[in-house]
Amino acid sequence: MNVPAVLPTYNPKEKIFGVVDGLISAGFEHIVIIDDGSRPECGAIFSRLTEIPQCTVLHHGVNRGKGRGLKTGFSYVLEHFTDCSGVVTTDDDGQHTPQDIRRCAEEMERTGRPVLGARDFSGGDIPPKSRFGNNTTRFVFRFLCGIKITDTQTGLRALPRECLPALVKLGGERFEYETNMLLEMKRLGWSFDEVRIQTIYDDNNKGTHFNPLTDSLRIYGMIFKFMLSSLGCSLIDIALFTALNLLTQPLFGENETLRIFAATAGARVVSSLVNFLVNRSRVFRSGGSVKRSMARYYILCAGQLAASALCVRGVSFLFSASAGWQSVIKIVIDTILFFVSFGIQRDWVYAGSKGDKK
Repeated sequence: MNVPAVLPTYNPKEKIFGVVDGLISAGFEHIVIIDDGSRPECGAIFSRLTEIPQCTVLHHGVNRGKGRGLKTGFSYVLEHFTDCSGVVTTDDDGQHTPQDIRRCAEEMERTGRPVLGARDFSGGDIPPKSRFGNNTTRFVFRFLCGIKITDTQTGLRALPRECLPALVKLGGERFEYETNMLLEMKRLGWSFDEVRIQTIYDDNNKGTHFNPLTDSLRIYGMIFKFMLSSLGCSLIDIALFTALNLLTQPLFGENETLRIFAATAGARVVSSLVNFLVNRSRVFRSGGSVKRSMARYYILCAGQLAASALCVRGVSFLFSASAGWQSVIKIVIDTILFFVSFGIQRDWVYAGSKGDKK
C-alpha cells in the first residue's frame, strides 16, 4: 500500500505501540509520528519508536496542537514520499482498528477522493460528551455550511496527495484544524466519501486531549465566522435604511412605496458592496472568477432587495405601521432573507470551479 500513515501524538502512553503494530500488520510501510512537544518522560517511548524501521519520528519543541502536528506530517510526506497516492491520518489512542484504517486508505486509492471514517454515535456506550459534541456540530455543518457528514470529529481521514498542498497552508493549529479541513473541502469543491467504522472508546474517552470548552469555541468560532460579515453589513444596511427613510419623507411625500423602495436601494448599494468584498476575501475565501461572483452576487441582491421592499411594504400596509416601526419590520424580514441568502451565496455565488482564476 502506497499510503503513509500520519500519527500526531502528545504525551503518548504505551498504547501507541499497539497502534503502530496494528498499522504495520495492516500493511503500512511508512508511519510518520509527530511528537507535539510531549513531556521529557515520554523520551523513552519516542526512542523505541525511532528504532522501528517503518517509523519516522518528528518533534515539535513545544506543544503546538493537533492541527500543526498534522500539517507537519503532511509537509514531510510531500517532501519525502513523492510517489505516494495520499496519506491516512489516525489517532494514537487505539480508537480506530487497523482494518478500518486500511479500508479507508484503500477506498481513497480506488476513488481518488478524500475518505472519512464515520463512527456510529447511536450506541449506549458512547460517552455523552462525544455524542453531544458530534450531534451538535453535525447539525451546524448541515444547516450553516451545507455539508452532510456523519462524524465531524473523526481523526481517521484518508486524503489524496493532490489535496495536501492546500491543507498544509490551511489555518488552524489545534482541534479546529480538522473542522477547517472539512470547510476547505466544501470551498474547493472536493467531494468526499464516508466509510462506516467501529466505535471504540477506552475508559470513557478520558485520554483525549480535546477540551470541551476552549476547543469547541475554536471550532464554532470558525463556523460562525461565516455569519459575522452578513450580520455586520446588515447593521450598516439597517442604519442607512432608517436614516434615508426618515430624511426622504419630505421628498416623496405621500408616496410611501417609492420612499421605502428608495431607502432600501440606497442602503443596499453600500452594504452589499462591503458584504461582497468581505465575503469573497474573508468568509468564503473564493478562488473563482471575480466577475462571475459579482454578477451572481448582484443578481441575488436584486432579488433580495425586491423581496425585502415588497415584504416591508406589505406588512406595513397590513398593520398600518409608521416609518419608525417599518425599521423593526425590516429587521424581521431581512433576518429571514439572511438565511436564504447565506445558502445561495455559499452554494452558488462563491462556488468556483477548478478551472477558475482570480
